[in-house]
Amino acid sequence: MTSLSVEILAAGAAEPITSAGNARLGIAVLAGIAVIVLLITRFKLHAFLALTIGSLALGAFAGAPLDKAITSFTTGLGNTVAGVGVLIALGAILGKLLADSGGADQIVDTILEKAGRSGGRAMPWAMVVIASIIGLPLFFEVGIVLLIPVVLLVAKRGNYSLMRIGIPALAGLSVMHGLIPPHPGPLVAIDAVGANLGVTLALGVLVAVPTVIIAGPLFSRYAARWVDIPAPDRMIPARPSEDLETRPSFGATVSTVLLPVVLMLVKALVDIVVDDPENHLQRVTDVIGSPLIALLAAVLVAIFTLGRAAGFSKERISTTVEKSLAPIAGILMIVGAGGGFKQTLIDVGVGQMILDISKDWSIPALLLAWLIAVAIRLATGSATVATISAAGLVAPLAADMSTGHTALLVLAVGAGSLFFSHVNDAGFWLVKEYFGMDVGQTVKTWSVMETIISVVALGFVLLLSLVI
Repeated sequence: MTSLSVEILAAGAAEPITSAGNARLGIAVLAGIAVIVLLITRFKLHAFLALTIGSLALGAFAGAPLDKAITSFTTGLGNTVAGVGVLIALGAILGKLLADSGGADQIVDTILEKAGRSGGRAMPWAMVVIASIIGLPLFFEVGIVLLIPVVLLVAKRGNYSLMRIGIPALAGLSVMHGLIPPHPGPLVAIDAVGANLGVTLALGVLVAVPTVIIAGPLFSRYAARWVDIPAPDRMIPARPSEDLETRPSFGATVSTVLLPVVLMLVKALVDIVVDDPENHLQRVTDVIGSPLIALLAAVLVAIFTLGRAAGFSKERISTTVEKSLAPIAGILMIVGAGGGFKQTLIDVGVGQMILDISKDWSIPALLLAWLIAVAIRLATGSATVATISAAGLVAPLAADMSTGHTALLVLAVGAGSLFFSHVNDAGFWLVKEYFGMDVGQTVKTWSVMETIISVVALGFVLLLSLVI
Protein backbone atom coordinates (compact mmCIF):
# COMPACT_ATOMS: atom_id res chain seq x y z
CA MET A 1 0.00 0.00 0.00
CA THR A 2 1.33 3.43 -0.90
CA SER A 3 2.08 6.08 1.71
CA LEU A 4 -0.73 8.16 0.23
CA SER A 5 -3.16 5.28 0.71
CA VAL A 6 -2.08 4.95 4.35
CA GLU A 7 -2.66 8.68 4.85
CA ILE A 8 -6.10 8.42 3.29
CA LEU A 9 -7.15 5.49 5.45
CA ALA A 10 -5.73 7.19 8.52
CA ALA A 11 -7.68 10.31 7.67
CA GLY A 12 -10.82 8.24 7.22
CA ALA A 13 -10.35 6.79 10.71
CA ALA A 14 -9.73 10.24 12.29
CA GLU A 15 -12.37 12.18 14.16
CA PRO A 16 -14.70 13.97 11.68
CA ILE A 17 -14.40 17.76 11.53
CA THR A 18 -18.17 18.08 11.98
CA SER A 19 -20.73 16.50 14.28
CA ALA A 20 -23.47 16.38 11.65
CA GLY A 21 -25.65 13.31 11.52
CA ASN A 22 -26.06 11.00 8.56
CA ALA A 23 -29.12 12.84 7.23
CA ARG A 24 -27.36 16.19 7.17
CA LEU A 25 -24.22 14.64 5.68
CA GLY A 26 -26.29 13.05 2.92
CA ILE A 27 -27.84 16.42 2.10
CA ALA A 28 -24.38 18.03 2.20
CA VAL A 29 -23.00 15.51 -0.29
CA LEU A 30 -25.90 16.06 -2.70
CA ALA A 31 -25.58 19.83 -2.30
CA GLY A 32 -21.81 19.77 -2.85
CA ILE A 33 -22.11 17.64 -5.98
CA ALA A 34 -25.01 19.82 -7.19
CA VAL A 35 -22.81 22.92 -6.84
CA ILE A 36 -20.07 21.25 -8.90
CA VAL A 37 -22.52 20.09 -11.57
CA LEU A 38 -24.21 23.49 -11.79
CA LEU A 39 -20.93 25.38 -12.07
CA ILE A 40 -19.58 23.05 -14.78
CA THR A 41 -22.75 22.66 -16.86
CA ARG A 42 -24.68 25.91 -16.38
CA PHE A 43 -21.92 28.45 -15.84
CA LYS A 44 -19.21 26.63 -17.86
CA LEU A 45 -16.72 27.10 -15.03
CA HIS A 46 -13.44 25.18 -15.25
CA ALA A 47 -13.60 21.89 -13.36
CA PHE A 48 -10.72 22.94 -11.06
CA LEU A 49 -12.63 25.97 -9.81
CA ALA A 50 -15.90 24.04 -9.65
CA LEU A 51 -14.34 21.28 -7.52
CA THR A 52 -12.68 23.83 -5.24
CA ILE A 53 -15.92 25.74 -4.65
CA GLY A 54 -17.90 22.51 -4.35
CA SER A 55 -15.53 21.19 -1.67
CA LEU A 56 -15.96 24.34 0.42
CA ALA A 57 -19.72 24.20 -0.12
CA LEU A 58 -19.74 20.58 1.04
CA GLY A 59 -17.93 21.55 4.24
CA ALA A 60 -20.30 24.46 4.84
CA PHE A 61 -23.44 22.38 4.29
CA ALA A 62 -22.05 19.72 6.64
CA GLY A 63 -21.50 22.34 9.35
CA ALA A 64 -17.69 22.09 9.37
CA PRO A 65 -15.64 25.13 10.46
CA LEU A 66 -14.41 26.93 7.34
CA ASP A 67 -10.75 26.80 8.36
CA LYS A 68 -10.92 23.02 8.81
CA ALA A 69 -12.73 22.57 5.50
CA ILE A 70 -9.99 24.58 3.78
CA THR A 71 -7.31 22.48 5.49
CA SER A 72 -9.01 19.27 4.37
CA PHE A 73 -9.20 20.48 0.78
CA THR A 74 -5.60 21.69 0.57
CA THR A 75 -4.30 18.53 2.27
CA GLY A 76 -6.16 16.32 -0.18
CA LEU A 77 -5.02 18.40 -3.13
CA GLY A 78 -1.37 18.24 -2.03
CA ASN A 79 -1.42 14.52 -1.30
CA THR A 80 -3.07 13.70 -4.61
CA VAL A 81 -0.71 15.78 -6.73
CA ALA A 82 2.25 14.33 -4.79
CA GLY A 83 0.96 10.82 -5.41
CA VAL A 84 0.07 10.99 -9.10
CA GLY A 85 1.36 14.30 -10.46
CA VAL A 86 4.81 12.97 -11.39
CA LEU A 87 3.25 9.91 -13.03
CA ILE A 88 0.95 12.05 -15.15
CA ALA A 89 3.91 14.21 -16.18
CA LEU A 90 6.01 11.18 -17.14
CA GLY A 91 3.11 9.75 -19.13
CA ALA A 92 2.73 13.05 -20.98
CA ILE A 93 6.43 13.10 -21.87
CA LEU A 94 6.29 9.53 -23.17
CA GLY A 95 3.19 10.31 -25.22
CA LYS A 96 4.74 13.43 -26.74
CA LEU A 97 7.91 11.58 -27.72
CA LEU A 98 5.76 8.84 -29.26
CA ALA A 99 3.78 11.33 -31.33
CA ASP A 100 6.51 13.75 -32.40
CA SER A 101 9.09 11.10 -33.30
CA GLY A 102 6.73 9.37 -35.70
CA GLY A 103 6.62 6.28 -33.49
CA ALA A 104 2.83 6.42 -33.35
CA ASP A 105 2.64 6.65 -37.14
CA GLN A 106 5.06 3.73 -37.43
CA ILE A 107 2.72 1.56 -35.32
CA VAL A 108 -0.27 2.67 -37.39
CA ASP A 109 1.34 2.11 -40.77
CA THR A 110 2.81 -1.27 -39.89
CA ILE A 111 -0.43 -2.71 -38.50
CA LEU A 112 -2.53 -1.26 -41.32
CA GLU A 113 -0.18 -2.77 -43.89
CA LYS A 114 -0.57 -6.21 -42.30
CA ALA A 115 -4.35 -5.81 -42.00
CA GLY A 116 -4.68 -4.62 -45.61
CA ARG A 117 -3.52 -8.02 -46.86
CA SER A 118 -6.72 -9.61 -45.54
CA GLY A 119 -8.86 -7.67 -47.99
CA GLY A 120 -10.15 -5.31 -45.29
CA ARG A 121 -11.82 -7.86 -43.01
CA ALA A 122 -9.17 -7.37 -40.34
CA MET A 123 -9.18 -3.57 -40.53
CA PRO A 124 -11.58 -2.95 -37.56
CA TRP A 125 -9.47 -5.30 -35.45
CA ALA A 126 -6.33 -3.52 -36.58
CA MET A 127 -7.79 -0.18 -35.53
CA VAL A 128 -8.65 -1.42 -32.05
CA VAL A 129 -5.12 -2.81 -31.62
CA ILE A 130 -3.58 0.47 -32.79
CA ALA A 131 -5.77 2.55 -30.47
CA SER A 132 -5.13 0.30 -27.47
CA ILE A 133 -1.35 0.42 -27.90
CA ILE A 134 -1.18 4.15 -28.58
CA GLY A 135 -3.80 4.83 -25.90
CA LEU A 136 -1.61 3.42 -23.12
CA PRO A 137 0.67 6.46 -22.72
CA LEU A 138 -1.58 9.13 -24.28
CA PHE A 139 -4.42 11.11 -22.75
CA PHE A 140 -7.77 10.49 -24.41
CA GLU A 141 -8.03 13.86 -26.17
CA VAL A 142 -4.45 13.58 -27.48
CA GLY A 143 -5.15 10.05 -28.71
CA ILE A 144 -8.22 11.24 -30.61
CA VAL A 145 -6.35 14.10 -32.27
CA LEU A 146 -3.58 11.67 -33.24
CA LEU A 147 -5.76 8.80 -34.45
CA ILE A 148 -8.75 10.48 -36.10
CA PRO A 149 -6.73 11.58 -39.17
CA VAL A 150 -5.65 7.94 -39.56
CA VAL A 151 -9.25 6.73 -39.24
CA LEU A 152 -10.44 9.21 -41.85
CA LEU A 153 -7.60 8.39 -44.26
CA VAL A 154 -8.17 4.64 -43.98
CA ALA A 155 -11.93 5.00 -44.46
CA LYS A 156 -11.47 7.33 -47.44
CA ARG A 157 -8.74 5.48 -49.31
CA GLY A 158 -10.02 1.98 -48.58
CA ASN A 159 -13.68 2.89 -49.15
CA TYR A 160 -14.59 1.52 -45.71
CA SER A 161 -17.56 2.52 -43.60
CA LEU A 162 -16.42 5.36 -41.33
CA MET A 163 -18.14 3.83 -38.31
CA ARG A 164 -16.69 0.39 -39.04
CA ILE A 165 -13.20 1.88 -38.73
CA GLY A 166 -13.83 4.70 -36.26
CA ILE A 167 -15.76 2.95 -33.49
CA PRO A 168 -13.01 0.35 -32.80
CA ALA A 169 -10.41 3.15 -32.56
CA LEU A 170 -12.59 5.17 -30.18
CA ALA A 171 -13.33 2.08 -28.10
CA GLY A 172 -9.65 1.29 -27.71
CA LEU A 173 -8.85 4.81 -26.55
CA SER A 174 -11.84 5.03 -24.20
CA VAL A 175 -11.21 1.70 -22.48
CA MET A 176 -7.56 2.61 -21.86
CA HIS A 177 -8.64 6.00 -20.51
CA GLY A 178 -11.17 4.63 -18.05
CA LEU A 179 -9.64 1.37 -16.84
CA ILE A 180 -5.89 1.27 -17.30
CA PRO A 181 -3.24 3.22 -15.37
CA PRO A 182 -1.19 5.41 -15.87
CA HIS A 183 -4.21 7.45 -16.99
CA PRO A 184 -5.13 10.10 -14.36
CA GLY A 185 -8.55 8.72 -13.36
CA PRO A 186 -7.45 5.16 -12.56
CA LEU A 187 -4.30 6.43 -10.81
CA VAL A 188 -6.28 8.67 -8.48
CA ALA A 189 -8.83 5.94 -7.79
CA ILE A 190 -6.02 3.49 -6.95
CA ASP A 191 -4.57 5.94 -4.44
CA ALA A 192 -7.98 6.84 -3.00
CA VAL A 193 -9.00 3.28 -2.16
CA GLY A 194 -5.51 1.96 -1.37
CA ALA A 195 -5.41 -0.52 -4.25
CA ASN A 196 -2.31 -2.30 -5.53
CA LEU A 197 -1.40 -0.73 -8.86
CA GLY A 198 0.10 -3.87 -10.39
CA VAL A 199 -2.90 -6.03 -9.49
CA THR A 200 -5.27 -3.34 -10.73
CA LEU A 201 -3.35 -3.15 -14.00
CA ALA A 202 -3.41 -6.93 -14.45
CA LEU A 203 -7.14 -7.21 -13.71
CA GLY A 204 -7.77 -4.10 -15.79
CA VAL A 205 -6.21 -5.78 -18.81
CA LEU A 206 -8.37 -8.87 -18.23
CA VAL A 207 -11.48 -6.69 -18.21
CA ALA A 208 -10.34 -4.38 -21.01
CA VAL A 209 -9.61 -7.02 -23.67
CA PRO A 210 -13.11 -8.55 -23.98
CA THR A 211 -14.75 -5.17 -23.33
CA VAL A 212 -12.94 -3.45 -26.17
CA ILE A 213 -13.71 -6.36 -28.53
CA ILE A 214 -17.44 -6.16 -27.81
CA ALA A 215 -17.68 -2.35 -27.86
CA GLY A 216 -15.27 -1.97 -30.79
CA PRO A 217 -15.19 -4.37 -33.75
CA LEU A 218 -18.44 -6.16 -32.84
CA PHE A 219 -20.57 -3.10 -32.09
CA SER A 220 -19.13 -1.25 -35.10
CA ARG A 221 -21.09 -3.59 -37.39
CA TYR A 222 -24.36 -2.21 -36.03
CA ALA A 223 -23.10 1.36 -35.75
CA ALA A 224 -22.18 1.26 -39.45
CA ARG A 225 -25.78 0.28 -40.30
CA TRP A 226 -27.31 2.96 -38.09
CA VAL A 227 -25.04 5.77 -39.31
CA ASP A 228 -23.68 5.42 -42.85
CA ILE A 229 -21.70 8.57 -43.63
CA PRO A 230 -18.52 9.23 -45.63
CA ALA A 231 -15.30 10.53 -44.10
CA PRO A 232 -15.37 14.36 -44.23
CA ASP A 233 -12.55 15.66 -46.45
CA ARG A 234 -12.16 18.87 -44.47
CA MET A 235 -11.04 16.96 -41.36
CA ILE A 236 -8.13 15.07 -42.98
CA PRO A 237 -4.96 16.98 -41.99
CA ALA A 238 -1.35 16.10 -42.70
CA ARG A 239 0.24 13.33 -40.66
CA PRO A 240 2.42 14.66 -37.79
CA SER A 241 5.58 12.90 -38.94
CA GLU A 242 5.47 13.57 -42.67
CA ASP A 243 8.38 16.01 -42.35
CA LEU A 244 10.68 13.48 -40.66
CA GLU A 245 13.47 11.84 -42.61
CA THR A 246 13.53 8.74 -40.38
CA ARG A 247 11.14 7.12 -37.94
CA PRO A 248 11.70 4.64 -35.09
CA SER A 249 11.25 0.97 -35.92
CA PHE A 250 7.99 -0.76 -35.13
CA GLY A 251 9.58 -3.20 -32.68
CA ALA A 252 11.46 -0.52 -30.77
CA THR A 253 8.37 1.68 -30.56
CA VAL A 254 6.03 -1.02 -29.28
CA SER A 255 8.64 -2.27 -26.82
CA THR A 256 9.10 1.23 -25.41
CA VAL A 257 5.37 1.85 -25.03
CA LEU A 258 4.80 -1.50 -23.31
CA LEU A 259 7.90 -1.29 -21.08
CA PRO A 260 6.19 0.33 -18.05
CA VAL A 261 3.22 -2.03 -18.35
CA VAL A 262 5.52 -5.08 -18.38
CA LEU A 263 7.54 -3.83 -15.40
CA MET A 264 4.40 -3.20 -13.32
CA LEU A 265 2.89 -6.55 -14.28
CA VAL A 266 6.13 -8.35 -13.34
CA LYS A 267 6.00 -6.69 -9.94
CA ALA A 268 2.38 -7.77 -9.45
CA LEU A 269 3.19 -11.35 -10.48
CA VAL A 270 6.21 -11.61 -8.15
CA ASP A 271 4.19 -10.11 -5.28
CA ILE A 272 1.55 -12.81 -5.74
CA VAL A 273 3.92 -15.77 -6.29
CA VAL A 274 6.67 -14.93 -3.80
CA ASP A 275 4.68 -12.94 -1.20
CA ASP A 276 7.75 -12.31 0.99
CA PRO A 277 8.78 -8.66 1.52
CA GLU A 278 12.28 -9.81 2.59
CA ASN A 279 12.86 -11.85 -0.57
CA HIS A 280 15.60 -10.30 -2.71
CA LEU A 281 13.73 -10.81 -6.00
CA GLN A 282 10.58 -9.23 -4.64
CA ARG A 283 12.52 -6.26 -3.27
CA VAL A 284 14.09 -5.68 -6.69
CA THR A 285 10.79 -5.96 -8.56
CA ASP A 286 9.11 -3.70 -5.99
CA VAL A 287 11.55 -0.99 -7.05
CA ILE A 288 11.65 -1.45 -10.82
CA GLY A 289 7.92 -2.18 -10.97
CA SER A 290 6.85 0.88 -9.00
CA PRO A 291 4.93 3.31 -11.24
CA LEU A 292 7.50 6.07 -10.84
CA ILE A 293 10.50 3.94 -11.80
CA ALA A 294 8.63 2.06 -14.54
CA LEU A 295 7.48 5.25 -16.27
CA LEU A 296 10.79 7.02 -15.70
CA ALA A 297 12.62 4.07 -17.27
CA ALA A 298 10.27 4.17 -20.26
CA VAL A 299 10.86 7.90 -20.75
CA LEU A 300 14.64 7.50 -20.58
CA VAL A 301 14.51 4.60 -23.03
CA ALA A 302 12.16 6.58 -25.31
CA ILE A 303 14.68 9.42 -25.56
CA PHE A 304 16.97 7.00 -27.41
CA THR A 305 14.57 4.55 -29.09
CA LEU A 306 12.15 7.27 -30.26
CA GLY A 307 13.78 10.69 -30.08
CA ARG A 308 17.32 9.86 -31.20
CA ALA A 309 16.03 7.25 -33.66
CA ALA A 310 14.02 10.00 -35.37
CA GLY A 311 17.15 12.13 -35.67
CA PHE A 312 16.22 14.53 -32.88
CA SER A 313 19.06 16.62 -31.48
CA LYS A 314 19.51 17.02 -27.75
CA GLU A 315 17.95 20.46 -28.02
CA ARG A 316 14.88 19.16 -29.87
CA ILE A 317 14.38 16.37 -27.32
CA SER A 318 14.56 18.95 -24.55
CA THR A 319 12.02 21.13 -26.37
CA THR A 320 9.71 18.14 -26.90
CA VAL A 321 9.80 17.32 -23.20
CA GLU A 322 9.13 20.95 -22.32
CA LYS A 323 6.16 21.18 -24.69
CA SER A 324 4.66 17.96 -23.27
CA LEU A 325 4.29 19.43 -19.79
CA ALA A 326 2.38 22.64 -20.54
CA PRO A 327 -0.88 20.99 -21.72
CA ILE A 328 -1.20 18.85 -18.58
CA ALA A 329 -1.31 21.77 -16.14
CA GLY A 330 -5.10 21.85 -16.30
CA ILE A 331 -5.35 18.09 -15.85
CA LEU A 332 -3.07 18.19 -12.81
CA MET A 333 -5.14 20.92 -11.19
CA ILE A 334 -8.41 19.07 -11.86
CA VAL A 335 -6.97 15.87 -10.43
CA GLY A 336 -5.61 17.76 -7.43
CA ALA A 337 -8.90 19.53 -6.77
CA GLY A 338 -10.67 16.20 -7.07
CA GLY A 339 -8.34 14.87 -4.39
CA GLY A 340 -9.23 17.86 -2.24
CA PHE A 341 -12.94 17.15 -2.71
CA LYS A 342 -12.36 13.51 -1.83
CA GLN A 343 -10.46 14.43 1.35
CA THR A 344 -13.22 16.83 2.38
CA LEU A 345 -15.75 14.02 1.94
CA ILE A 346 -13.65 11.81 4.20
CA ASP A 347 -12.98 14.43 6.85
CA VAL A 348 -16.60 15.48 7.30
CA GLY A 349 -17.49 11.82 7.90
CA VAL A 350 -19.19 10.91 4.62
CA GLY A 351 -17.17 7.70 4.33
CA GLN A 352 -18.41 6.45 7.66
CA MET A 353 -21.93 7.50 6.72
CA ILE A 354 -21.78 5.33 3.57
CA LEU A 355 -20.45 2.43 5.63
CA ASP A 356 -23.30 2.80 8.12
CA ILE A 357 -25.98 3.04 5.44
CA SER A 358 -24.62 0.33 3.14
CA LYS A 359 -24.72 -2.23 5.97
CA ASP A 360 -28.50 -2.30 5.58
CA TRP A 361 -28.40 -2.50 1.78
CA SER A 362 -28.33 -5.69 -0.23
CA ILE A 363 -26.52 -3.99 -3.14
CA PRO A 364 -22.93 -5.21 -3.69
CA ALA A 365 -20.15 -2.68 -3.05
CA LEU A 366 -18.87 -2.98 -6.63
CA LEU A 367 -22.29 -2.20 -8.09
CA LEU A 368 -22.73 0.70 -5.66
CA ALA A 369 -19.38 2.17 -6.75
CA TRP A 370 -20.41 1.85 -10.40
CA LEU A 371 -23.78 3.52 -9.82
CA ILE A 372 -22.22 6.46 -7.98
CA ALA A 373 -19.71 6.98 -10.80
CA VAL A 374 -22.50 6.73 -13.40
CA ALA A 375 -24.56 9.39 -11.62
CA ILE A 376 -21.64 11.83 -11.45
CA ARG A 377 -20.63 11.10 -15.04
CA LEU A 378 -24.14 11.80 -16.34
CA ALA A 379 -24.30 15.01 -14.33
CA THR A 380 -20.84 16.49 -15.02
CA GLY A 381 -19.87 14.89 -18.33
CA SER A 382 -16.32 14.33 -17.09
CA ALA A 383 -15.00 10.80 -16.69
CA THR A 384 -12.08 12.07 -14.60
CA VAL A 385 -14.31 14.06 -12.22
CA ALA A 386 -16.65 11.07 -11.93
CA THR A 387 -13.76 8.72 -11.10
CA ILE A 388 -12.18 11.03 -8.54
CA SER A 389 -15.44 11.88 -6.77
CA ALA A 390 -16.82 8.33 -6.77
CA ALA A 391 -13.51 6.91 -5.52
CA GLY A 392 -13.55 9.33 -2.61
CA LEU A 393 -17.10 8.35 -1.71
CA VAL A 394 -16.53 4.58 -1.79
CA ALA A 395 -12.96 4.50 -0.40
CA PRO A 396 -14.11 3.36 3.08
CA LEU A 397 -15.75 0.29 1.52
CA ALA A 398 -12.27 -1.00 0.62
CA ALA A 399 -11.10 -1.19 4.24
CA ASP A 400 -12.05 -4.87 4.68
CA MET A 401 -11.58 -5.95 1.05
CA SER A 402 -8.90 -8.27 -0.28
CA THR A 403 -6.24 -6.94 -2.64
CA GLY A 404 -8.09 -8.32 -5.67
CA HIS A 405 -11.48 -6.92 -4.69
CA THR A 406 -9.97 -3.52 -3.92
CA ALA A 407 -8.56 -3.48 -7.45
CA LEU A 408 -11.98 -4.45 -8.80
CA LEU A 409 -13.51 -1.54 -6.85
CA VAL A 410 -11.23 0.80 -8.83
CA LEU A 411 -12.30 -0.84 -12.09
CA ALA A 412 -15.99 -0.59 -11.16
CA VAL A 413 -15.57 3.14 -10.60
CA GLY A 414 -13.67 3.48 -13.88
CA ALA A 415 -16.37 1.58 -15.76
CA GLY A 416 -19.09 3.79 -14.31
CA SER A 417 -17.18 6.93 -15.27
CA LEU A 418 -17.54 6.05 -18.98
CA PHE A 419 -21.33 5.60 -19.02
CA PHE A 420 -23.31 7.38 -21.78
CA SER A 421 -21.24 10.37 -22.87
CA HIS A 422 -23.66 13.08 -24.01
CA VAL A 423 -23.86 16.82 -24.68
CA ASN A 424 -22.13 17.92 -21.46
CA ASP A 425 -18.97 15.95 -22.35
CA ALA A 426 -16.22 17.62 -24.38
CA GLY A 427 -15.38 14.23 -25.91
CA PHE A 428 -18.90 14.05 -27.37
CA TRP A 429 -18.39 17.25 -29.36
CA LEU A 430 -14.84 16.32 -30.34
CA VAL A 431 -16.06 13.06 -31.92
CA LYS A 432 -19.09 14.76 -33.50
CA GLU A 433 -17.01 17.42 -35.24
CA TYR A 434 -14.18 15.14 -36.39
CA PHE A 435 -16.59 12.60 -37.88
CA GLY A 436 -18.93 15.20 -39.33
CA MET A 437 -22.03 13.81 -37.57
CA ASP A 438 -25.10 15.53 -36.17
CA VAL A 439 -26.10 15.19 -32.51
CA GLY A 440 -28.47 12.28 -33.12
CA GLN A 441 -25.88 10.31 -35.06
CA THR A 442 -23.28 10.92 -32.37
CA VAL A 443 -25.66 9.61 -29.70
CA LYS A 444 -26.43 6.46 -31.73
CA THR A 445 -22.73 5.69 -32.20
CA TRP A 446 -20.36 7.30 -29.69
CA SER A 447 -22.80 7.53 -26.74
CA VAL A 448 -24.06 3.98 -27.20
CA MET A 449 -20.48 2.71 -27.52
CA GLU A 450 -19.51 4.39 -24.23
CA THR A 451 -22.53 2.83 -22.53
CA ILE A 452 -21.61 -0.62 -23.85
CA ILE A 453 -18.07 -0.21 -22.52
CA SER A 454 -19.40 0.78 -19.10
CA VAL A 455 -21.96 -2.02 -18.77
CA VAL A 456 -19.78 -4.77 -20.25
CA ALA A 457 -16.80 -3.78 -18.10
CA LEU A 458 -19.01 -3.88 -15.01
CA GLY A 459 -20.21 -7.35 -16.00
CA PHE A 460 -16.65 -8.67 -16.23
CA VAL A 461 -15.71 -6.97 -12.96
CA LEU A 462 -18.61 -8.72 -11.21
CA LEU A 463 -17.64 -12.05 -12.80
CA LEU A 464 -14.04 -11.67 -11.62
CA SER A 465 -15.26 -10.86 -8.11
CA LEU A 466 -16.77 -14.36 -7.95
CA VAL A 467 -13.49 -16.13 -8.72
CA ILE A 468 -10.80 -14.13 -6.91
